[in-house]
Amino acid sequence: MPKKVAIIGAGPAGLTAAYLLGKAQLDIIVFEKDPTYVGGISRTESYKGYHFDIGGHRFFSKSKEVEDFWTEILPDDLLERPRSSRIFYNKKFFTYPLSPFEALFNLGILESFLCVLSYFYSKLFPVSNPKNFEDWVTNHFGKRLFTIFFKTYTEKVWGIPCNQISADWAAQRIKGLSLSSAIWNAVFKPKGKNNKGKIIKTLIDSFRYPKFGPGMMWEECVVKSKALGVQILMNTGVSKIEKINEHWKVYTSNSAVYEGFDYVLSSAPMRELIPTVVPAFPNVALIAATQLKYRDFLTVVLICNDDDAFTDNWIYIHEPNVKVGRIQNFKSWSPYMVPDPKMACYGLEYFCFEGDGLWVSTDDVLIKLATKEIVQIGLIKPESILDGYVVRQPKAYPVYDYEYKNHLNIIREALKEYKGLYLLGRNGMHKYNNQDHSMMTAMLASKNIIANNEFYDLWEVNEDAEYHEKGESTSNSGIIGRAIPNKV
Repeated sequence: MPKKVAIIGAGPAGLTAAYLLGKAQLDIIVFEKDPTYVGGISRTESYKGYHFDIGGHRFFSKSKEVEDFWTEILPDDLLERPRSSRIFYNKKFFTYPLSPFEALFNLGILESFLCVLSYFYSKLFPVSNPKNFEDWVTNHFGKRLFTIFFKTYTEKVWGIPCNQISADWAAQRIKGLSLSSAIWNAVFKPKGKNNKGKIIKTLIDSFRYPKFGPGMMWEECVVKSKALGVQILMNTGVSKIEKINEHWKVYTSNSAVYEGFDYVLSSAPMRELIPTVVPAFPNVALIAATQLKYRDFLTVVLICNDDDAFTDNWIYIHEPNVKVGRIQNFKSWSPYMVPDPKMACYGLEYFCFEGDGLWVSTDDVLIKLATKEIVQIGLIKPESILDGYVVRQPKAYPVYDYEYKNHLNIIREALKEYKGLYLLGRNGMHKYNNQDHSMMTAMLASKNIIANNEFYDLWEVNEDAEYHEKGESTSNSGIIGRAIPNKV
């Protein structure tokens, strides 16, 4: 009898595992609570023929395994796209990654000089053992640049002061980046495929992207997984999972029960999953799960006449006098996202907490707010805007507050008693994973299951979707096309 695996969530992590385990001829059932979309936050939604991404998803990874997976799923529909992004601050636009000479001109000689002095001061007198985001970034860029290019945007994203955000988030998301490395990258940019591993991910200048958005990848992954015999149940949430002897039962929101699973892989939010497990987690772990926090966001999509307003893929809005945090230009991600070449489609992202004033505002109110702010920023004229649409995304980002790591450690320790239960992906592991990072956790879980051995610790996957064991990486271990993994 083949091993039987339940997968909770049809996002990048869940579907990566489903496809790889399906290739290995295991018995797989995927439970997805959304009635329509797969891909999780990496889905593509549509409105009147316009397609839009939920947050912007670059298909770029330092992991060859991940890149090979994408190519295998969508061999003919991945576009190579130039990266173009800017920062809007103090009513001026700055190319991002920063161009030293443009930044010098926009900031002015005096401000630039003060930024350089601030940077050298931070090098001479760094904050020892920085514990929060503000201290970490100040050590790497100086206090003045932190205030200009990090503080406002970061606090928009998280809704809490920078000195209440764990330094872990900065270390994970902008690892290797400092003022000196940013300038060096701008002047002596690594080129060629052989230098891919040397590129700081936040500074890449091109990426791959599916013609019709990231959801196209995961919709095709569903097709290929089903062809392997994988069952994918839409509109089917999971209300409880129960371990009896050596097997798991899955109870769904529509009152069905599935049993006989050797493994359960979950990318559901950790805070939601832990209370549903039977036998129950220790009380201290249940309490820890309730303390995990999430940041939500919504995208206001504006459909406009294309007046060649701007060509960026996205713009970070560091201006404190508008609420919008980031603006996506979906046509620049892929021209196929917009059905009429005379039209454009922009997405204004507002970071919020589920249930707060922004979240509960009507769509009409939000569309009016987005119209007002994009005009205020000076990107388009009000008469160009013809229609609007709103998408709300709960639990978009796991919050890295001061206490999150303690809560996580308590839960991870308790998990050791639940053999066969793997947590995957961004919300499943409460780690701010990129798409490739989430996929790598699924790849390693799949290797463990196929080999029937705990070779890999999923928590050791780093922010570059690489797994390090004895100084090596799985980037060439070749899970694509193989049933049995090689141990590193």
